[in-house]
Order: sequence, then structure tokens, then C-alpha cells
Amino acid sequence: MCNLYTLRRSMAEVAAHFDASPAAGSNAGDEVYPGYPGLVVRAADGQRLVQSMVWGFPLRLKTMSPTAKPKPVNNIADLRKPMWVGLARKPEWRCLIPLTGFAEAEGAKGAKTRTWFSVKDEPVFAWAGLWRDSAEWGAVYSGVMTDCNAAIRPVHDRMPVLLHRDEHERWLHGSFDDIIALQERCFPDALIVTERTSEPWVKRKAAEAAPSLF
Repeated sequence: MCNLYTLRRSMAEVAAHFDASPAAGSNAGDEVYPGYPGLVVRAADGQRLVQSMVWGFPLRLKTMSPTAKPKPVNNIADLRKPMWVGLARKPEWRCLIPLTGFAEAEGAKGAKTRTWFSVKDEPVFAWAGLWRDSAEWGAVYSGVMTDCNAAIRPVHDRMPVLLHRDEHERWLHGSFDDIIALQERCFPDALIVTERTSEPWVKRKAAEAAPSLF
């Protein structure tokens, strides 16, 4: 499960990279946690738009009190599941999540550190996602996951669905079969750059994330 990623590029740089227009008033931090804003690229009126949304679809469990805050479902395990399939079939609800790296926790319990992954020779790359409007947090998004490749397997058995530049349009406008194929294909091991660090896994309090069971 991916619960932390970075986007260490300006809005203008992101917009230029994805051939998109920046939405007025959009902003996000360079470290993104579930329940916090991140930048998203989506199709709108025949062009691409970069805007900020909250990372995670709000989920209210039956066991939660009526006053409790929803949990952000920030990862999508299977696009065919009922929670996602309706959105996934409609291109208007698909999005690209720009990032410069994503982290997984590694190490002994209580002493886990951040291990970072990025894509070789790509200053910004795209994670496949879905978005929608919510009553709780406005526009929200979640990232699609898949089985890990060999480069990530020593740290985690899952990884984000990373897209090559020539796959962006296929994700945004392709058929449902097209995007299922992208979720099921394996991203090349040789393109993954791994950086192990001594950074504690959590440096600041992040919003509580819901399990990636959907």
C-alpha cells in the first residue's frame, strides 16, 4: 500500500510536463499523505486540467460513530470491484497522479524507515488514478495498485500502477479493457530507482488511511 509520495515540482512544471492547464487556486504540499491535498491531472472540455484534490475517497464504516471523520481510501486494489467499476468505465472519472517518488516502510516494527522509489530519467511520472466529487471533502482521488515487480519485491508485494508517457492517453480515454490491461501489466524492473534512507517512516501526523481492500 502506498501511503506517502512526493511531488517536488511546481504547478507550472507539472502543467508543462502533462500538457495541461493549471486550475486557479490549486495547491498542494510536496509530501502528500492520505487525507491531504495532492495535484491531479484530468480531462476536462477536450483538454487536460491540473487541480488539487484530497487524496482518498471518504469511507464511513458501519462501526463508526455518526460524528467520526470518514477514512480516506487512498489505494485501489481491483478496478473490477463494485466500489470502483462504475467510475473506471467512464473516462471522465480517470486521472493521472503526478509524482516524483513514492515511499514504503522498511525495517523492524517501531524502527521503520522510508524507502523511496522513483522512475529512471523521469523528473515527474504518472500514477494511474480515479477521482470523483464527494460531499465530505469535495474533489477526491485514489491511486490504482498492482502486484509488485522484482525491484520493489524486497520491500513490498504491491506497487502503484505507473504509466509510461505514451500510456497517459490510453489511461484517460481508453476502453475499460485497456485500463484493466494497464493494471495487470508489470512495470519494468530496470526503470525503478530505489533509495533507502534513515528517515523515520512518519515525520508528521498523517490522516488515518483505510485498508486497501476495495
